[in-house]
Amino acid sequence: MFTGIVEELGEVTAVEQVPNAARLTLHGPVVTADAGHGDSIAVSGVCLTVVDVAGSEFTVDVVHETLQRSSLAKVNVGDRVNLERATPAGGRLGGHIMQGHVDGTGVYLSRDDQGLTRFALPPAVSRYVVEKGSIAIDGISLTVAAIDGDEMSVALIPTTLELTTLGRNEPGDLVNLEVDVIAKYVEKLALPHFANTGENGVSGTKEQV
Repeated sequence: MFTGIVEELGEVTAVEQVPNAARLTLHGPVVTADAGHGDSIAVSGVCLTVVDVAGSEFTVDVVHETLQRSSLAKVNVGDRVNLERATPAGGRLGGHIMQGHVDGTGVYLSRDDQGLTRFALPPAVSRYVVEKGSIAIDGISLTVAAIDGDEMSVALIPTTLELTTLGRNEPGDLVNLEVDVIAKYVEKLALPHFANTGENGVSGTKEQV
């Protein structure tokens, strides 16, 4: 589990294509300080398993499913990524509960002078996003400032802009999105009851909940 408090900006130092996967090597002196084989590190919001550590670099394998759902399919040598180690039991929950299981990608649209930043969301993700709720963008725990259809905005403080990739995004860049997992569980548990009772005019089809 993660909390969305980025520990450092890492850098991709190698990308190797392997059958149905990619092998990435990343530089991250903070997260490698106590990392070992089998540990979990979130790379721009994607939970990945460490397969090797050498000095301040670590290597991970990214399977086809992850490449299909996240922006890591387009990562190149020299790209910067947000890094966070898994939260230890008893550690501070500084952001919100995150699994590192990306639900899809959004598109960075714009940022104004006050740091209000807009993103376009796929419908499968926007259905779970609510004003003042939590969302993970590239592994950063953020609060939704506003939601308008399939667009969302968040307010970014200078520290976030300085210490994460969101301060380096350009319009059109893809970002990884993870919604609050509680919303998905609530929907799945409630859906059969709506279908059985027809309450509130809900027919039980997923698109109408």
